[in-house]
Amino acid sequence: MDTFLSPIEQPKGLVMKLVYFFTRRQFGKVLAPLKVHSARLPLAFGMFYGKVSQLDKKLELDPETVMLVRQQVARINICLFCIDTSRFVAIQASMNASRFDALDDYTVSPLFSPAEKALLDYVTELTRDKTVNPTTFSRLPEYYSDRQICEIVWLVASEHLYNITNIGLNIHSDMLCDISKRRS
Repeated sequence: MDTFLSPIEQPKGLVMKLVYFFTRRQFGKVLAPLKVHSARLPLAFGMFYGKVSQLDKKLELDPETVMLVRQQVARINICLFCIDTSRFVAIQASMNASRFDALDDYTVSPLFSPAEKALLDYVTELTRDKTVNPTTFSRLPEYYSDRQICEIVWLVASEHLYNITNIGLNIHSDMLCDISKRRS
């Protein structure tokens, strides 16, 4: 049996149940844009996204740090869907949106702690260069445990897969932030 099913061949009931479950849980009643996104992906991706969502809830890192990492990776990879989605999640969770706006200048911004600057330096190098300077890596243990450093790598890797999937399938922003603003 072919493991890659086209959207037409996918079992509609299961896909829509997964989409409804994860979008309802994470995004309230905003379903239409995510249905469109999920309908374009093979079933395996939906299952992967669901597993990532479950794993992210078990991380030691706080949710805002998780979103900062995901946002920085998406910005470097220029994944418009992921940039919009992570920003939407941050807004819905009442995270400080100005910090997401300041990611371009995180190295000099007073909105970021020394720990977050070390984290973002690491994430930026790993994402952009696919390697990390030993000096950059050596700063992480000052602020993060071994487990948290592994979680940071997991976040970069899983976000990269999201980004490459969306870019490869020409999936762009679904304007979730705009929808959220209209509902406020």
